[in-house]
Amino acid sequence: MHNFDFHNPTRILFGDGQIERIGKLVPSEARVLVLYGGGSIRANGTFDAVMAALAGRTVFEFGGIEPNPTVETLSEAIALVRRERVDFLLAVGGGSVIDGTKFVAAGALLDADPWTILEQHAKNVRAALPIGVVLTLPATGSEMNAAAVITRKRTQEKFAFVSRTVYPQFAVLDPTRTYTLPARQVGNGVVDAFVHVMEQYMTVPAQAKVQDRFAEGLLLTLVEDGPRALAAPENYDVRANLMWTATLALNGLIGTGVPQDWSTHTIGHELTALYGLDHAQTLAIVLPSMLRVRRAAKREKLLQYAARVWDLRTGDEDARIEAAIGRTEDFFRAMGVGTKLSDYGLGRDAIPAVIAALEAHGMTRMGETGEVTLDVARAALEGAA
Repeated sequence: MHNFDFHNPTRILFGDGQIERIGKLVPSEARVLVLYGGGSIRANGTFDAVMAALAGRTVFEFGGIEPNPTVETLSEAIALVRRERVDFLLAVGGGSVIDGTKFVAAGALLDADPWTILEQHAKNVRAALPIGVVLTLPATGSEMNAAAVITRKRTQEKFAFVSRTVYPQFAVLDPTRTYTLPARQVGNGVVDAFVHVMEQYMTVPAQAKVQDRFAEGLLLTLVEDGPRALAAPENYDVRANLMWTATLALNGLIGTGVPQDWSTHTIGHELTALYGLDHAQTLAIVLPSMLRVRRAAKREKLLQYAARVWDLRTGDEDARIEAAIGRTEDFFRAMGVGTKLSDYGLGRDAIPAVIAALEAHGMTRMGETGEVTLDVARAALEGAA
């Protein structure tokens, strides 16, 4: 196990009815901006519950944050924060809303162009406004981490940043708020969480038994309860387990002391920026093919994954590895997420633009050991055509 520095200050309020408790966590004198995406939080009562909990405070709202939040939209929120002297941000939504809120929190206190946060990998971020979260879509784990991914629509670029200044102070996780999610969002969320775990688990062995067993438990929970969530949308126990699993998949715990990959995400970001695919769709395209391309480097962990997650323990090793990758693809498809470029109307002619974007952005040595070159990325995309 490698040395690590683990810190996570986010308080989690989990369960039915927890939204009302945010009234005790947001300062009574705060000038609050509530940020959200579309209108679903109004239709399902979440918005009214949040406003009731914030009663007595000065509250502003900013809606319309996109599924892949753009700097163009978030700049408008930053202007509102500055104009109205907002001093507390409350994100109500899924990962995109939370990511966007983190960008606003840091950008509002920055003298420079906020996009420089992405260009400088947040090295210019010294402080951020305090953030709270009411999670409505379990997927990204952004409610309990210090990372965000932002898109610049004008240049078709999508980058991530990490800064401990943007950890949410608290996050409300109420499984009942996920009951009305469309099946597409549920499926995407499960795939997103699954690949988050894989990027930290499916690397090279680090003799980190705790992290491995924890990661495998999360994967098994997703495999078991993902399909159940589609079949029984209002099963509280299923939704509760999925919600907590998605949070734990990327709150830093399973990634401590182990190598991490993230090449699938890096390539996926370019697919989203160029072609507008959902984030989870890009992950479902890239991951299985990348595992096939890198099966030699990941052989030991692939065999462990085959045995512990898919119960493939006997027979030829290469056959077990291929079966495990095939089971992964089957699972993604069972969640309604296609695993080929062709599932989204894209062919091999879409690949050169992705490789060119990776090169332009300096992503020429990816993966846990830097072995994912542009040639490897190309091979993975061609395998997923």
